[in-house]
Formats: sequence, C-alpha cells, structure tokens
Amino acid sequence: MVEIQWFVILSAFILDFILGDPKILPHPIIYMGKAIDFFEGRFRKHFKHLLVSGFFFAGFLILSTWLIAFITIKLSMSIHPVFGSLIQAILLFFCFSSTSLEKAAIRVFCALEENDIAKARKKVSMIVGRQTQTLDQNAITRASVETVAENFVDGFLSPLFFAMIGGVPLALAYKMVNTLDSMVGYKNDTYILFGRASARIDDAANFIPARLSVLIISLSAFLFLFKRGALSLKTGISQGSFHQSPNAGYPEAAFAGALRIRLGGPNSYHGIWVEKPYIGKEFKDPQKGKIKQACDLMMLSSFLATLISCFLFFIF
Repeated sequence: MVEIQWFVILSAFILDFILGDPKILPHPIIYMGKAIDFFEGRFRKHFKHLLVSGFFFAGFLILSTWLIAFITIKLSMSIHPVFGSLIQAILLFFCFSSTSLEKAAIRVFCALEENDIAKARKKVSMIVGRQTQTLDQNAITRASVETVAENFVDGFLSPLFFAMIGGVPLALAYKMVNTLDSMVGYKNDTYILFGRASARIDDAANFIPARLSVLIISLSAFLFLFKRGALSLKTGISQGSFHQSPNAGYPEAAFAGALRIRLGGPNSYHGIWVEKPYIGKEFKDPQKGKIKQACDLMMLSSFLATLISCFLFFIF
C-alpha cells in the first residue's frame, strides 16, 4: 500500500483552494472519461449479458486506475521522497473539486443578480443533471444549493476519506467510480443493465462519507451560522433518507437545516419526470443569496474535514 502524510492532504487542499480547476493542466478525470468511452463498446461485445459486461467493465477501470496511480507514486518515491510527496499532493489535488464548483455556483448567482434568467439557466445546466429550460429563480437556486451540498461528498469528503484509508491510489480509484456513475449510471434503456454495477459501486463507496458529512456540515454550521449546528444535525439525521439516492439526501438535508431552506421535490432528469419528496419541508424555498451561503458552508466544511484528517494523523 501507499502511505499518505498529513502534509500531502493539507497541500492538496491548499492547491484546490488557490487553483481550483486550472485549464492549462491535463486533468485525470478527462482521461478517465476517455477510457470509459474507449472500453465501453469493447466490454459490451465480449459479454452477452449486459449486467455481467457492466460489472467487469467497472471493475477493470477501477482496478486499472488504482494500479496506474500505485505504480506512479511508487516510482516517484523511488526517485526521492520529497518528489513522491509532491506527486501525491498533485494527484490528490485533482481529486478535489470544491473550489471549481464554488466558482460555477457563483456564476449562477451572478446571473440571477443580473435578473438574467436565461443566462442563469444556462449556467446551472453546467452543474446539474436535471432539465433547466423551464426553471424559475427559486428552482435554479434550489438546484444550485443541492449540487453544492452533494459535491461536498462527491468532490471532497469521499476522496479525502479514501485517501485516509488507502492513500492517493484509492482516492483516484474512487474518482473513477464517481466518473463511471456520472457517465453510465443511468436508469435508461442504454444503461439500466450495463451501468447498474457502476451505480451500485458508487452508492457503496459514498455510504460512509455521506453520513459523516452530516457531522462535519453541522459543525461548520455551528461555527459559520452560529446557532444552526443543532438544526443542521437534526435535519440531516431525520430527513437524510428523504431522497431516491441512498447518499445524496444526507448532505442536502444538513445544508437545508443549516440554511433553513427547502430542497428536493419533483424534477425532470434527462426527459424523465421524477417525483421526489422535499427535504427541509418545514422551511421556505431558497432565495438567490443562499447560493453564496451554501458555497461558504461547503468550503468551510472542506477546511474542517482537512483539519480533522490532519489531526487524526497525530493521534494515530
């Protein structure tokens, strides 16, 4: 296995905070997406049953990602430990996406501030999977906050969690899991069978981090929004299961309690109308300013999670 040090995690967080998603650097997620496109047809041809094909397809890509990262880090460590730590920090930095999503969500907020609904719909369509053509200001705001809340788990806490228990190779393997789910984990005619393994693996991978997120978000709400910590914790625990996803509802519910807003509800995804219960049903629909508050809460939660992980190194 590849050990990870506290300063690698801290460095990766700082890099993400400062740089976000620099376009000049080749992002591993792009190559993960290309690998998924390249191997999908090949695995479909080699196995008659789509469930079996999808299982081996997902397993092959996840294990390959882990192996490539493992070899890369081992080689860099053999050159020099400092160089190896630098490579680990850079690779882990690519696993984090808090700052890039914050910037994307703020663009939605700015469009709403300009009262340009068409522009806001276009901006929010870049960060959500639902149809946005008919969304009003409240629905756009709700979609933005939900995405920010979910991204705290997918884009930060889960890769941090797997880096803690298995080093950077496991964090990158998780990013492949997450990318597979976003590309083939759909319940449509094309992927209902082939993408099922990818979706289930993603559900399993996020199970613990999603529930841990309620504690971290609640602590952040206590520090950032003062008396909202208890309400965030209560809503996260009591309404976290009010979602079709086994995991997404927990960070959403914690954010709903912290910000005292209503999230969830029915929406159209890829042309399919999906009935979903409201989360934070006792609150009102969010106003556009809640997007900025949600971004601040996500970034503070990411910072706290980083501090907690570094602190655990000194205890254990």
